[in-house]
Amino acid sequence: MVKSTETKDNPINFNFDNSFASSLEGFFVSCDAEPAIAPKLLHLNYALAEELGLDPLALDSEAGLEIFSGNAVPQGSNTLAQAYAGHQFGGFSPQLGDGRALLLGEVVDTQKRRRDIQLKGSGRTPYSRGGDGKAALGPVLREYLIAEAMHALGIPTTRALAAVSTGANVYRETPLPGAILTRVAASHIRVGTFQYGAARGEVDKVRALADYAILRHYPEIADAENPYLEFFVAVTDAQAALVASWMNIGFIHGVMNTDNMTISGETIDYGPCAFMNIYSPGTVFSSIDQHGRYAYANQPEILVWNLARLAETLIPIVDPDKNRAIELLTETIDCIKPLYESHWLAGMQSKIGLSTEDPQDQKLITDLLSVMAEGQVDFTLVFRHLAKVLLGVSDPVRNLFKDPAAFDLWLQRWQKRLEQEGVSKETSAEAMDRFNPIYIPRNHKVEEALSAAVEQGDMKPFTKMLNVLSHPFEDIQEEKVYAEPPPLSNIPYRTFCGT
Repeated sequence: MVKSTETKDNPINFNFDNSFASSLEGFFVSCDAEPAIAPKLLHLNYALAEELGLDPLALDSEAGLEIFSGNAVPQGSNTLAQAYAGHQFGGFSPQLGDGRALLLGEVVDTQKRRRDIQLKGSGRTPYSRGGDGKAALGPVLREYLIAEAMHALGIPTTRALAAVSTGANVYRETPLPGAILTRVAASHIRVGTFQYGAARGEVDKVRALADYAILRHYPEIADAENPYLEFFVAVTDAQAALVASWMNIGFIHGVMNTDNMTISGETIDYGPCAFMNIYSPGTVFSSIDQHGRYAYANQPEILVWNLARLAETLIPIVDPDKNRAIELLTETIDCIKPLYESHWLAGMQSKIGLSTEDPQDQKLITDLLSVMAEGQVDFTLVFRHLAKVLLGVSDPVRNLFKDPAAFDLWLQRWQKRLEQEGVSKETSAEAMDRFNPIYIPRNHKVEEALSAAVEQGDMKPFTKMLNVLSHPFEDIQEEKVYAEPPPLSNIPYRTFCGT
């Protein structure tokens, strides 16, 4: 049964335009948030509020807090939990859905883009499957921090508009302070959303979902001869570019289930994710990924696997001849790996200062990665310090290696390749510094910030780190501590699904 709550009138107007609710009956259930007993606004994203066309001063008020805590429903909102299915670690679940999230509605932002606004951690929904629908403070702040860091790094991502504490505990292994995240997304439509309709044999609803997703995300293909095939092509390109950007930055999502991969190509759900420190392709951080399915090096293969699951849902609408539909979709699936490799190579070329093409570039890059893996060096700092070599300062990058002999040989090849670029060393170094961050969400610093907030009620370390990560390419002397790798430890870093 859907739990109803008393709500107050609220003067803040989001100008919601709820196309999902009006277009896709069967893919959601209307329900309400559970009230928060003593909410407190912990952080509000002023810049994002303005981007959404909202007044941040109005949101940073008691009226805003009532909305972000789920205690009031803003004018025009139609709160609903979205339905989806999904393959979780390879096993299919025909019904998942928003077990702890509510879509408040959609706004059209200042750039004329439609954006979802969603509460995450606001209580039980019909899809909660026995869970409490709540979120703990640590995971909420973690998603806020990493999502905004990803945005600053230029990687497509959902965004964080606000974080509030609820004044009540949630119960996991131990009691933890509860919190709610207000999340913003191009949409929350996932590969698993299509699987939900297909698993029920509801071809007409899958077609309606595809029509909606095309008009919302890829309107340029609406008049194509075969728009559903072109839709699949567009999604494969968006997701291939996304995963390539993860690989270029050393990001490990940790739980690339089909219900965590968006049709829009945005990163979503920052549960067991983390950034790699020492370069090691087999790196796994997630405590539940015991077999390394979603290890760093496996992400491109999982990209293809997930998209093949999307293709299966589109077979009935791509062509009335099933065999012909499979043939067309398979042709696109066969292109995903080379498409990903193209995106990946372009990013890696930028990381080492190359703007022209050479057939040997891929080998040059993979040889560097091999030297890095053998030397067990920090992924982020190698690329950041590489630019200094062009300015005559090679010690910072060489000193990352215990024995830099192999790296020195690679440097000679790289510098010879750079001579083909026809630009000054200073220009190449500047371009590299605009692409290679000095600051990423270092896992040990993230944990420090979250511990201070959760255990001491001190938000200052979180706010400080958020400010640093908002400018990841600016080398600020007094912020050097945020660029340093963690102390060496024999205890592996582990992350958990928490929000």
